[in-house]
Amino acid sequence: MNSFLLWLSGIIILLSSCKKTDYQSLTDNPELYRITEKKLNDIILENNFPPVIASRNYAYANIAAYEVISAQDPKKFRSLAGQIRHLTATPKPVPGVEIDYPFASLLAFCYVGNAVTFPEGSMDEYVDALKKKAKDGGMPSDVFEHSVNYSDVVAKHIMKWSKTDHYAQTRSANKYTVTKKEGRWVPTPPMYSQALEPHWGEIRPLILDSASRVAPPPPPLFDMKDINSQFYKDVLDVKSTGTNLTKEQKHIADFWDDNAFKLNVVGHATFGTKKFSPGGHWMNIAGIASETCKADFSSTVCAYAETSIALFDAFINCWYFKYKYNLVRPETVITKYLDPDWKTYIQTPSFPEYVSGHAVISAAAAEILTDQFGDNFAYRDTSETEFGIAPRSFKSFREAAMEAGISRVYGGIHFKNSCIVGTEEGKQVGQLVLNRLHMKIKLREK
Repeated sequence: MNSFLLWLSGIIILLSSCKKTDYQSLTDNPELYRITEKKLNDIILENNFPPVIASRNYAYANIAAYEVISAQDPKKFRSLAGQIRHLTATPKPVPGVEIDYPFASLLAFCYVGNAVTFPEGSMDEYVDALKKKAKDGGMPSDVFEHSVNYSDVVAKHIMKWSKTDHYAQTRSANKYTVTKKEGRWVPTPPMYSQALEPHWGEIRPLILDSASRVAPPPPPLFDMKDINSQFYKDVLDVKSTGTNLTKEQKHIADFWDDNAFKLNVVGHATFGTKKFSPGGHWMNIAGIASETCKADFSSTVCAYAETSIALFDAFINCWYFKYKYNLVRPETVITKYLDPDWKTYIQTPSFPEYVSGHAVISAAAAEILTDQFGDNFAYRDTSETEFGIAPRSFKSFREAAMEAGISRVYGGIHFKNSCIVGTEEGKQVGQLVLNRLHMKIKLREK
C-alpha cells in the first residue's frame, strides 16, 4: 500500500470517528491539517522535487490556507496582504454567507498544492475524500457550496500572485557553466549531475528586500599549496572527521541527510531512494510541535505558514550566495589532492558548497518555531522513522538547527565554516521574517 493510501485510510478513520451531524468537530481538527500537509509532503517526495522548488510549493499552499483563516477571524489573525511582497488584498467573503473556514482553508491549500506540484491534479483523490467526508459528516449543502466557492476565490488569488515571482523565467534560463578554475564547484559522483537551480537567487522573496539581503562573509580563499592556510585546514578537518565517524555522528548525518533523490550504486546496478527535502523535514517538525502543544486549527495553520515563508526566503538567500561564490565541495578537493579513495558518508548534492543550505534554512525555521511555540520546547522528532532512521530528541528548535548544520560536516559534504556561517545567516533571515511579518494580533496591539 503506497503512502497516499495509508494516509487516505488514516483520514477516513479520523473523519468516521466524528458524530455524523457534527461536521465542525471534523473540519476544525488540527490533525486534519497536519495530515493534509503530510499529503503534500508525500507528493513532493514521490515526484522528486528539488528542495528549493519544494519550499515554493509549501509556501504558496500554506499562504492560501492562512489567508482563509485570517478572513475568518481578522481580529486575531492579520492578512499577509501588504506584508509579503506584491500580495494585494485577498478577496473578502460575502457578508452574511455561512462558510466553514477550516474546511475552506484545507481546500485552498489543496487547490494551490495541486497547481504548483507535478503532475498537476495529484491531490484530486484526496480532495474528493475530504469533500465526501464533510458531506457525510452533516455539512449543510449551502455551507459546503459557500466554503468551496470561497476557497476557490482565495486560491486563485494566490495562484495569480505566485506567477509573478520569476519562477517561470528561471525554467528557460541559461545552464550553469562548469569551468576548470581551481576552487570552483564541479559535478560530483556518482551522479555527476548538472548544477541544481543556479538561478534560484532570482526568485522573488516574500519578506526579504532582495536575495542578497543577509550577506555572509566570503569563504576562505582556496589554497591547497599552503598547509597553513585556513582552507587547507578546513579540508583536513572534513577528511579527518569523515574518516573517524562515531556511531552517533553517523546517526546524525543520516537523520538530517534529507536527500530528495539519492543514487545508490551496488556493483553494476544503480537505483534511487527518496526522502523528505530539508524543508519538508522542518515542515514535519512544525506539525510535531503543533501536535505536542495541542495548538488549535488556526494556530496550526499560522505556524505552518510562517515557517514555510521563512524556509522559502532562506533558500533564495542561500542559493544566491552559493552561486555567487561557486565554492568547490570537500569531496572534490580531498580526492584530488589528498586521497583519491576517500568517500563521503552521505552523497554530495549537485550545487556549490558555500554556504550550507541545511544550516541556513534550519536556523531560519528554528527562529520561527521558537517564536511560535517558545524557547526550550522539548520534542521528539520522528520525521525519519518511515525511512528506517531512529528518532532524535531535542531540547529546543535551535538545538535541532545547530545539529542539522553540523550534520553536513559529519556527512563529508560541507566545511565546518560553511555550517557555522550558514547558521548565523539563517538566524538573521528568521529574525527579519519575525520583525517584518505580523500574523497573530496580540492583545497589546488591539
